[in-house]
Amino acid sequence: MDVRGKTIVVTGAGRGIGRSLAQHFAGKGANIGLLDTNADDLAATRDQCAQTGVIARSYLADAANEDSVVGALDQVTGDFGRLDGLINNAGIVRDAMLVKVKDGQVVGKMTMAQWQSVIDVNLTGVFLCAREAAQRMITLTGGGVIVNVSSISRAGNAGQTNYSAAKAGVAAMTVVWAKELARYGIRVGAVAPGFIRTPMVAGMKPEALQKMTSPIPLGRLGEPEEIAHAVGFIFENDLFTGRCVEVDAGLRM
Repeated sequence: MDVRGKTIVVTGAGRGIGRSLAQHFAGKGANIGLLDTNADDLAATRDQCAQTGVIARSYLADAANEDSVVGALDQVTGDFGRLDGLINNAGIVRDAMLVKVKDGQVVGKMTMAQWQSVIDVNLTGVFLCAREAAQRMITLTGGGVIVNVSSISRAGNAGQTNYSAAKAGVAAMTVVWAKELARYGIRVGAVAPGFIRTPMVAGMKPEALQKMTSPIPLGRLGEPEEIAHAVGFIFENDLFTGRCVEVDAGLRM
């Protein structure tokens, strides 16, 4: 896909990887619909994208809420008249051990709130946004591209029962949708980032960062722009569908 003049929606666009995704595609000439729950972050991303000369509009939306997603995508298509791409990036973490044990006694466990909040945003939210985007792509533009942001944690990461389950589900849904939507001219792919230098990670203590990066073969964190570049490849390569690209500095080799 040549993204120039196309309309691409980015969820979780307020900061971090989402902001880099929006900036990358704006720099390529795409018009951008930005979805997030934080108005100030959205405004900052919107202004940065608009500086490239494209049309960038922001929409307050909760990916885990069906009415919110439907309403936001109705607004996007009403404003732009088309929808060519969706990047399902919105996500949260609520890490905890399944059970926490001290001196042979269980002193804590992952709560239902921790489990459900991550499943709602990271799995159900991806489903809702993809479903609504696919409907509009078929109706308005006769094709498009959906890219889901999974994670290397989909293989299982201690302390992330909820997050690992959701990201594994995202990778599986990518394959299902690639099979279902190809007949309508819609390609579906995914990227699985490793440890990326997001604002949350950048605020960690130096010793924690060292522990995080020491097992990584390339010996460093990834940059948000490197994830955006991988997503850009999926959009631009018309033969790509149904696969998940791991961008993790070799961590899962």
